[in-house]
Amino acid sequence: MSVLKITNENFENEVLNSDKTTIVDFYADWCGPCKMMSPIIDKIAEENGNIKVGKLDVDNAQDIAMKYNVMSIPTIIVFKNGAEFKRFVGVTSKSDILNALN
Repeated sequence: MSVLKITNENFENEVLNSDKTTIVDFYADWCGPCKMMSPIIDKIAEENGNIKVGKLDVDNAQDIAMKYNVMSIPTIIVFKNGAEFKRFVGVTSKSDILNALN
């Protein structure tokens, strides 16, 4: 699967109403550590068809970032059944993210 672009318009449908575990990468284009996370997020999406992976640009979706108290980026939030299940702040390894899904 490819990485979904999560926006204000599709957040509820793609994340909160998803029947799959969903990983959302809260990022910004100007953020250096976010650029380091991007290939990791892409790889997770590529290799794991059973989970949904998306990226949310905090500059374009500030309300959602504030609602989930995203104070630093990158922040990776794992959602299960529409609720936050696990959170990572800063550059995180692929294995740490995947291990948190269990």
